[in-house]
Amino acid sequence: MKFFHPDADIFLPAGGEAAAALARVTHLCVAAHQDDIEIMAHAGLCDCLDEPERKAFGGVVVTDGAGAPRSGPYAQFTDDQMRGVRREEQRRAAMLGGYAIQIQLAHPSADVKISGQAGVRADLEEIFFGCTPEVVYLHNPADKHPTHVAVLLRCLAVLRALPPERRPRRVLGCEVWRDLDWLPDDAKVALDSGRRPELAAALLRCFDSQLAGGKRYDLATLGRRAANATFHNAHATDRTVGITWAMDLTPLVADPSRDVAEFTLAHLDRLRADVAVRLQV
Repeated sequence: MKFFHPDADIFLPAGGEAAAALARVTHLCVAAHQDDIEIMAHAGLCDCLDEPERKAFGGVVVTDGAGAPRSGPYAQFTDDQMRGVRREEQRRAAMLGGYAIQIQLAHPSADVKISGQAGVRADLEEIFFGCTPEVVYLHNPADKHPTHVAVLLRCLAVLRALPPERRPRRVLGCEVWRDLDWLPDDAKVALDSGRRPELAAALLRCFDSQLAGGKRYDLATLGRRAANATFHNAHATDRTVGITWAMDLTPLVADPSRDVAEFTLAHLDRLRADVAVRLQV
């Protein structure tokens, strides 16, 4: 398995051969940055840990982590130093979570934002042709981080080009830099991320360069999961202690002719209509 950038990193927590480990993956998360996987796809990781004999989790980080904000003990770190720190943090998370494989492609964010960039496309093709996951976790198209949206679009382009029999059964766009609690209830996919709370906290703590560097993603992520679970239904007791909301993107992969913007804006139109109806009381 060979990727475009010489700094691309393939990590196998349990050892073995990379292609075989990737082929075993049933739950795959492809994210923009180090720590996005642990924010987005904790539910998928728990699914795999619950059934290790038949499920395996794989993570892919597309960018190199050089642009991360930094302060405190990391304030004077160069971009090269941050790349190294973030690569090791992601490796620690993969080890702790028992991932089958963790790939870091090391693309600059600027390259990912270029539609059709050859290196990004080739790397994603290598990954998606190397496994047949049941579920793929991606960023959602309403996310407000430009790099997150760019990674999503690059992934969708490759998934749509796969032969129909090789496409994942389910593709989910998860919340990170914009909550998805605004989705109409029947459009929300509730990912049970309240399981294994000690592991969830420990995974997020792997990313010290972010936490000590001024961004408490650990507190924010766990708090959002708890808030989602409690505020999901005003007329029922909580069924889970943590929810990550996702948008079902499977229709965009099943029908490559569907426009991503129109698909996303249709959800916003439904929100607008729902608000308008409630204001008629």
